[in-house]
This record gives sequence, structure tokens and C-alpha cells, in this order.
Amino acid sequence: MTGDDIARLARGTLLPSFPGATAPGWLLAELEKGLGGVTLFALTGNVPSPESLAALTARMRDVADPIVTIDEEGGDVTRLGGHATGSPYPGNAALGAVDDPELTRRVYRSMGAELAAVGVNLNFAPSADVNTADDNPVIGTRSFGSDPGVVARHAAAAVTGTQEAGVAACAKHFPGHGATVEDSHLAVPLVDADLDLLDRRELVPFRAAIAAGARAVMTGHLNLPAITGGAPATLSHAAITGLLRDHLGFEGVIVTDALDMKGASGEIGIPEAAVRALIAGADLLCLGPREHAETLQATLDAMIKAVRVGRLPAEHLAAAAERTRALRTWLAGHPPAEIDRSAGLDAARRAVRVTGSLPGWNGTPPLVVEMESSGNIAVGPTPWGLRPWAEDAVQADGGEQASSLLERATGRGLVIVLRDAHRHPAQRELTRTLLGARPDAIVVEMGLPVWRPGAGTYLATYGAANANAQAAAELLGLA
Repeated sequence: MTGDDIARLARGTLLPSFPGATAPGWLLAELEKGLGGVTLFALTGNVPSPESLAALTARMRDVADPIVTIDEEGGDVTRLGGHATGSPYPGNAALGAVDDPELTRRVYRSMGAELAAVGVNLNFAPSADVNTADDNPVIGTRSFGSDPGVVARHAAAAVTGTQEAGVAACAKHFPGHGATVEDSHLAVPLVDADLDLLDRRELVPFRAAIAAGARAVMTGHLNLPAITGGAPATLSHAAITGLLRDHLGFEGVIVTDALDMKGASGEIGIPEAAVRALIAGADLLCLGPREHAETLQATLDAMIKAVRVGRLPAEHLAAAAERTRALRTWLAGHPPAEIDRSAGLDAARRAVRVTGSLPGWNGTPPLVVEMESSGNIAVGPTPWGLRPWAEDAVQADGGEQASSLLERATGRGLVIVLRDAHRHPAQRELTRTLLGARPDAIVVEMGLPVWRPGAGTYLATYGAANANAQAAAELLGLA
């Protein structure tokens, strides 16, 4: 195998990012040399509109046949336009609450159709994580639930729906990010589970996704001491080859979560993390939202050096290239599906759970108070809440605002909007204070409904997407 052969194979494993809505010259040149593809991010300006994204992907396909990837989960994690307005599709928690796999299939088929229409062919979804830790800072409503059986049947339905639209599904975050209380963007989360527990909990949805034909699986930067011996799963041969390939029998493409995350490269850097991931058995390497030409070249150099000194067998690169080729062949044989946004609102409406009665407002709209709650790194600054249906909605962040809020609500109804109140003491404190003075107030939880106030009317939407908000606004008589 020549040096040029090795370089081309190495390029074929890389999924860098780039800034802006047009393909830079260096990217087009790398695509011509065999670059595996790209990962698109809203925060780098890749997706200002569906029309511009379609033009961007078409330009890349003028020079090559890249794998074009994105994180489009619906719900809180949305990139395709929804990052600016909120997604028209509810996330997995709402779908799990409805527990209608055919509806989940319909929602994911429509999301897949939207991606196919703009030239994206590999979606980093669904999340197959079983969210057993209430205080999980990064999964939460991205999971179908805490029951492995529920998560499994919806992960399978999501895979089926996505791939019916001609887009490859990528189940994540293997072996499962749901039992952690740390964010792998910032650290290496611990999953204290042996193989027996994994088989009964974390691996159940991945088995279902694989059985449904998932073309790809994404690794998580997770420390499972009983399996990986302290290394993150993304860099662990025991996790990728031993657990995913051999134990679960997965034969498709294995993609890493972004290697810029502290859980993967915090102590060793992205180029070394890339080499270790390939040695472990990964096929495609997502570099991260700010990892462009310089990181790409440094990573490529490290990979070529690793082959030359015998650390990274060239056969690993050849096997990765063959699996990626098979993925491209599969993608070429699937026509797109119809976009069906009504599926999103249907799912969001069916997901809302109401405790208590919904009073009328006697012609005077209520004061809507939304608790401050920023999304995690994966979610980003996606808008949420009921403000589109409440012109004078107020954002609140602490109990010291209670008096002024109660004064503003004099003579009218009061709606208190929360998001993961179980994780935010300030939300709970202010809610208790407001309810103490206004027991008639309505509480709307747009995250996981773990904490509930003791009295009053309570709505749980199981997500904060635009579709979830509209469903709640309709019930409240705001829409």
C-alpha cells in the first residue's frame, strides 16, 4: 500500500466542520482527495435556511460523494431551521410518553424527509440512551424514557422511519449515556455498570436499533470501568470492537461523537484521540464544530504517522473504507419520503399530561412567567417557551421577583412555565412562593416532570420544542 493510498484511506474516515453557509476552497479540495464527509452545525452558520443548505450540499456533491451529517433529533436538539424557531417535532421524551411506535416512526420519517430534501444523508439520531439518572445534565428529554423496553421499541421505530426517508440513522450514545450525572462535553462521565447490567439496561435499545437495520452507531465518551478500564468508550477496543462489534454483532458504520469534547480529547488532543479511536475500531471520526482545516491536517498527519510506525494497522483504514462504501451504496438506493409536519404537532398534543382542571380566563389573558433555564451544550440557544402566544410574558430567575410578578398578575390568571425544575432550585423556590400566594396558578413543566408542586393545575409537555409549546398554548387557550 503506497503513501498516497494510506493518505486517501485516512481522509476517508474524517468528518470535519467548517464555518459559514458556503463550502470553502480547502474543503472542496479535501473532498476531491477522498475526505469522508462533513458534519454540519447551526452554531457555525452552516444552516441559515433550508434553501442555502440545499445549495451547500449540492456544491459539495459537484466534486465528490460525501457523507453529510447533522444532529437533528427534533425536540430540544435541532439544527435544521429549528435552532432559530424551535423544532416542529417533539423530542423523544414526548414520543416515549405517548408510547405509540407507529407515531414515532411517522415523526422520524418526516424529519428524515426534511433532511433528504436538503442533501443530508446521515442523521446523528436517535438517542438510544435509557435516562435512568434524573439529574442527567445532557440527555433528559432527549431520551425516550427510563424503561429499556420503551426506549428499545421507539429507537427501533425511529431508525425505521429515518431510513424509510432514505437517510441513514445513527443510534447514540453507545454504550449509553443515560445513567450519568456528568456531561461528556466537559468530562468523562462514569457509568458504573458491568456487562450483566448493561445487557439488561443500556444495551437493550441498541440491540433493537441494530435489529431494525441501523446503518450507523455513534460512540459516547463514557468511562465504564468494568468494560473500558478507565478509558472513554470512544477510544476503547473493548467497547467498540469487543462490545459493539462482537457482543452485539453490529456490522455497520461506527461513528465517534465529536472528538473536541473533553471526554475524548481533553488530555491528549484531537489528533491522538482520532488515532486511538481508529485503533479501537471506529470508522468515521466527527471532529467537532470548531475543528476546521488546521485540525483536519494535524489529525491526518497523526493518522499517517501512526500507520507508518505500526500503531494503526492500514487494514483498519481499509475496513473502515469498505463499511463507508457500503453505506454510500445503501444511500444511493433509497428514494425520499414525504414531509409530514402534522405528525409533530399530533405527537406533541398527545404527549401533554394534565393534572387538575384548566380554568377559563374570562377574556383577559393570563400573565405567563417563564423560569430562566439555559440549554446544555448539545441543545444550544434554541428558543423555547410560550412567549410566541403571550405578548407580555416575563422571564424570571429568582425568588426576589415574586412580589413584582404577583403585582403584575393582579386581576388575571397566572401561568408558571418551568424547564427541568428538579435540576434548578431557583425555579422550585420561586414556584412555591408564587403558588403560596396564587394557588390558582397553572404550572407548565417543559422538561422532565420529575418535580411537581403539591397543589394546583399542572401540565407536563415532555419537551420544549415549538410543537410542545403550541400544544400547551392550545390547552391553555392562548393559541
